[in-house]
Amino acid sequence: MRQHVLLIEDDATVGRQVADHLQRAGYAVTWWTEGCLIDPHTASSVQLVVLDLTLPGTDGLDILKDVRCFSEVPVLVLSARTDSSYKTRALRLGADDFVSKPFWPDELLARVDARLRRPLLRRPGPIEAGPLRIDLEAAAVHFNGEPVHLTAVEFGILAALAVRPGQAVTRGWLVDNHLDPHRAGGARTLDVHVSRLRKKLGDQGIIETVFGIGYRFRGSVTS
Repeated sequence: MRQHVLLIEDDATVGRQVADHLQRAGYAVTWWTEGCLIDPHTASSVQLVVLDLTLPGTDGLDILKDVRCFSEVPVLVLSARTDSSYKTRALRLGADDFVSKPFWPDELLARVDARLRRPLLRRPGPIEAGPLRIDLEAAAVHFNGEPVHLTAVEFGILAALAVRPGQAVTRGWLVDNHLDPHRAGGARTLDVHVSRLRKKLGDQGIIETVFGIGYRFRGSVTS
């Protein structure tokens, strides 16, 4: 089975060059051309992220900071920002490597190969809150020991809330990052997904409405 790389790069020329080299080397590549937070389901389905930092939409450092809340997926930063403070910040936020533009494609490929030969230092553990267990890596949910079958959108919403226990997450953020941008939908569509999610979890009050803001994951969390 081919290893899967997520490439986040808005420059069409650079993105095509990187994607072509990775595909010729035998990797499967998903290419995003805009900055968007990586949801837990996506993070668990790829083996490496190649991340530009200056992106339309969500900034690359914000993407890196967010994904490190719940995942140890390797992140290789590819950026034209070469000042040492910027590079240091990326590494401190959890980047595994930093390649400056312009770059030699063969060197980039060698760094990807080297990173993927190295095992992860640790795997993110499941999140547990009372009878609820969320395995971010396997994208699986159990309630009272029984599997809960969620759609990808429902799982993304639940995981996004669970990795921020007690924190109000706005409807706008959830819409932008967990609803399909190619389908019509907004806050009302999000509310429908949350309503279905609550029913699947037995309406236990785990997902709490924060009026005028969004939603919050309620309960004591262990991982």
